[in-house]
Amino acid sequence: MQALRWAPTPDGLAMEPARCCLCGLDDSDPVAVGEDFEYRTSPEVFRAVRCRRCDLVYLNPRPAPTELSRIYPADYHAYDFSPESFGLVHAVRRRLEARRMLAWCAGLPDDARILDVGCGDGFHLEVLKEFGRPGWRLEGIDPDPRAVEAGARRGLTVHRGTVQTLDLPRSTYDLALHIMTLEHVDDPIGVLEGIHDVLRPGGRCVIVTDNVESPDFRLFGGRHWGGYHFPRHLHLFSKKTLGAAAARVGFEVESLRTIVSPVNWVYSIRNLLVDLQGPEWLVERFSLRSPGALAAFTVLDAVNARVGRGAVLNAVLRRPPLHVSAKAN
Repeated sequence: MQALRWAPTPDGLAMEPARCCLCGLDDSDPVAVGEDFEYRTSPEVFRAVRCRRCDLVYLNPRPAPTELSRIYPADYHAYDFSPESFGLVHAVRRRLEARRMLAWCAGLPDDARILDVGCGDGFHLEVLKEFGRPGWRLEGIDPDPRAVEAGARRGLTVHRGTVQTLDLPRSTYDLALHIMTLEHVDDPIGVLEGIHDVLRPGGRCVIVTDNVESPDFRLFGGRHWGGYHFPRHLHLFSKKTLGAAAARVGFEVESLRTIVSPVNWVYSIRNLLVDLQGPEWLVERFSLRSPGALAAFTVLDAVNARVGRGAVLNAVLRRPPLHVSAKAN
């Protein structure tokens, strides 16, 4: 792991202090410092810390909610992951994600209600619309108006807001998707509670999020790890901490494993090259538009995933099949 380099955050973004979302304490050790290597939305240096009690990794301090429009710029990839912008990468990912999601949807009724929480431009909903059953009722949630507009252009139903604040029908949805989103939210426990409430008893929630126990974290975790996504990833999980968050809300953990993703490997190298002021042609060989790099690290991470060390976590959680389920205090 690289030696830590840290300096107080200068004036720029409005920042706020953070605490561990599991224990509520601010008793932590620094594990990394870094910059917004990908989008350069601000010149600040950001710090990731690890809770001494719970082992959760989180950003402290973190950007205030008023800064969201700045740290998620107009060209942010989650709001325009289209065939026109990403070509072959989009086509391959679409097929891979279709296979994964149909596996998660196995056993759902023909008229199942499916909710994508933090849906971005609606990529996953559109995949389900194309490859899933015609009677499935698909909806998305995202707080950014660009996501709502992108979803509307695709003919999707996307609600603007958060699962905690929107007036969605409770105990109704059969499946909730939360794909590469939990790390972005400032209140993971509140989000999981909101998902728990809208799921019917026996309904499931699928979470995909970065893994701080992966080999790429061990190699690049002092500064350049792609999973930090400074300053947009506010909370980062391990199997232990994600399981603790699920239990806190009252979910049963049906499965918790790692799956293959090349993205953090690719962006870790990209961040290192940016930090070293490498030539632009070389930097651009490591991005979401680089099928060669993505393919190579897919092969590498497939080996890691086979031994439980894949780059991302995949949890399948279930709301207990009782009409009333007690939540842990």
